[in-house]
Amino acid sequence: MYGAPGQTTVSLADANRTLVIMAKAPRPGMVKTRLMERLPSRAVTALYCCLLEDTLALARRLTGVAVAVMCPESDHDELVRLLGNTVQVVAQQGTGLVAGLTSVFRHFTADGQRRVIAFNSDSPHLAAAVLEKAFAMLATHDMVIGPTHDGGYYLVGAKAVHSSLFEGDGMGTRSALDRLLTRTKDLELSTGFTEAFYDIDVANDLLSLAGELRLAPEKALRTASWLGEWHQAVAALRQSSEEL
Repeated sequence: MYGAPGQTTVSLADANRTLVIMAKAPRPGMVKTRLMERLPSRAVTALYCCLLEDTLALARRLTGVAVAVMCPESDHDELVRLLGNTVQVVAQQGTGLVAGLTSVFRHFTADGQRRVIAFNSDSPHLAAAVLEKAFAMLATHDMVIGPTHDGGYYLVGAKAVHSSLFEGDGMGTRSALDRLLTRTKDLELSTGFTEAFYDIDVANDLLSLAGELRLAPEKALRTASWLGEWHQAVAALRQSSEEL
């Protein structure tokens, strides 16, 4: 069993629904690199930690869902130290996000009895109901996808591993979703979709999140606290964005 003190969690052995968060160790210069063009490295690294912790908090609000983290092998030990015994951390096979996603479904669907969703670590402001909807869709679809506004996706779910599913999908580009959908069509996989949403990649994403959390900080408490600590840097970011 994994969980924060006082929290009820579901073990991987007991659940037929598993949410796997794709994460990295929060090393300066290795996370949220596009934000580093506009914010200090120390601030960006701290932000990533907050986003990850808030994403885990979101995951634990789901009922009857086991939670795990998938990460590059080189990051495994550091994430275990960071997260303690709150969640199982699994090292992916191979390098890169494509290998990571493939590892999620190879590892967690091996028993053939599980609905598995891979979820990014920077959308903690997503409503828990959207994740519940994604799991429900897997009852009647081979796959479920949560598209982002920039042409990518914030979640992808399946009940089996499809080794060629993520090949050549242009991770990190505006064509990532289109390429994934081409693969699902080639493999004849029925696909459901959740609402389009946004993750935190660039300055405008962060400013949108700041606006949301100003009105409802409970959506991501640690990230809201970070915004308070770095309010001057965020204000300067907003001003420079308005001037562009």
